[in-house]
Amino acid sequence: MEEEQKIYNEQGVEAYVKYQLDHENEPFLPGAAFPFVKALEAVNTQLRELYPDSEELFDIVLMTNNHAQVGVRLINSINHYDLFIERFCMTGGNSPICYLKAYHTNLYLSSDAEKVSGAIEEGIAAATIFSPSKDLEVSENQLRVAFDGDAVLFSDESEQIVKAHGLDMFFEHEKAHENKPLAQGPLKGFLEALGKLQKKFYSKGLRMECPIRTYLVTARSAASSGARALKTLRSWGLETDEALFLAGAPKGPLLKKIRPHIFFDDQMFHVEGAKELGTVAAHVPYGIAQKHKKPAQEKQTPNSK
Repeated sequence: MEEEQKIYNEQGVEAYVKYQLDHENEPFLPGAAFPFVKALEAVNTQLRELYPDSEELFDIVLMTNNHAQVGVRLINSINHYDLFIERFCMTGGNSPICYLKAYHTNLYLSSDAEKVSGAIEEGIAAATIFSPSKDLEVSENQLRVAFDGDAVLFSDESEQIVKAHGLDMFFEHEKAHENKPLAQGPLKGFLEALGKLQKKFYSKGLRMECPIRTYLVTARSAASSGARALKTLRSWGLETDEALFLAGAPKGPLLKKIRPHIFFDDQMFHVEGAKELGTVAAHVPYGIAQKHKKPAQEKQTPNSK
């Protein structure tokens, strides 16, 4: 999209739209979310085989502030890559955030950090997605999603204690409140949606063969603060397939082994470390960490979505 970006910046929206129309038979190159979307569709294929009459599937909506005339190139691109995306929202320069609730959105991904922050403020699970620095092969048959804990699945209440009083006070606080569930964070609902679909496979005796696998990848240490995280998930009736407590160690090397289609974290330090080793990482702009550092933002084009 570098050529399109240059035209938009130097010549304006009319020249940009004309360029898109002139090149509408040329498919867009795959973006950071492409493997994630392909994995969602692979899960849908297996769900349809098990439940032919069920409509409980992943529903992917392409949202863009592009002009509607650019839709032909988007449709051609979707058909070129054999994607199944039936619903578009093209807002002609306006932000699509106001439509998210109408679409019952469980997760909004964009390369535009400003739009993502707007979605979070509206109570929508959202993250700014970043392209990895290198290619890392991911599964084509199993969707893998990795979550940070605090300020992603959970609220940032514990992180506030770390920032204000340090690690020793944090460990004492977590021990004292081990049996008190943490408040929910912005992506709790998305994990819940994944869990509902996982149970459809479990009910068919396919727990070990389930094409959805979830991971908790947290800087918490297991002995001093891990129990509260796990008990919180249990209190919600949720679980992750794997839980990795890193006690402050870098997350990138573990994520390279997991090879998730996407990893969510509230701190850019961990997002950067993940994408440098080939993981598609997404920044969740929520909680106290955002007051200390603003996320870097990728170059924007009018069709960021």
